[in-house]
Amino acid sequence: MLAEEMAAMLCRAGGQPWVSSSWDEDAIAAQVAEMDLIITLGGDGSILRAARLGARHDVPILGVKMGRVSFLGEVSPDDWQQPLDRVLSGDYWLEEHMMLRATAWRDGLAISPAYEALNEVVVSRGRLARLVRVAALIDGSQLATYSADGVIVSTATGSTGYALAVGGPILPPELRNILLIPIAPHLSLDRSVVLPQGATVELQIFTDHEAILTVDGQFQVELQSGDVVKIAASPHQAHFVRLQDRAYFYGTLMERLLWEM
Repeated sequence: MLAEEMAAMLCRAGGQPWVSSSWDEDAIAAQVAEMDLIITLGGDGSILRAARLGARHDVPILGVKMGRVSFLGEVSPDDWQQPLDRVLSGDYWLEEHMMLRATAWRDGLAISPAYEALNEVVVSRGRLARLVRVAALIDGSQLATYSADGVIVSTATGSTGYALAVGGPILPPELRNILLIPIAPHLSLDRSVVLPQGATVELQIFTDHEAILTVDGQFQVELQSGDVVKIAASPHQAHFVRLQDRAYFYGTLMERLLWEM
């Protein structure tokens, strides 16, 4: 088992490794404040969970690429010993990623926790293939009302995820912008809007059926017509251990998307 092999190497180096499933967030949350490094073995979903937990304590993440795409992973499962040795010797740099914080409100009362997102926050229709109307306010000023399947609010990190799938721009992960992107808009604004880090976004949904809020594709809150989702930059940021050149992103992008340079 790869996790056990890596733990054995860390022990030999004088470390005190602790192994857990990435799904056991309560157990990880109880330990994370004492950690110096989180190593994830899995796809981007595992890294997203680790990022939310590690960001609160500025614990950096080293991702082992075991997913199908894994934009956030850094180390191959077939060649990890030398990279891990480099990390242990301090031969790496840290890449900082902005995160979002989102809360759903109904009649002036919060109906959800303050969720942290590394990739994106999405307000969208439910199971029925029917449009919803989403009024978007930026810093309290009305931008547009979308008639669409939904609206994505994304970080630069998330620009290579769901946002890319609906035609959004690709941003280098260290940019601190917020993207606002409609999903399949009908007779309404169909362009992405790039916002500064300090912007606040409010999305109010109007529907005669069901709608949902999803955060990084891992949390879901049922919404009613009139509910508002408030989104802003989180006070926390994720830190990723990088061993590649600082211009690695563009080559990795082409590799992951199977494009030719």
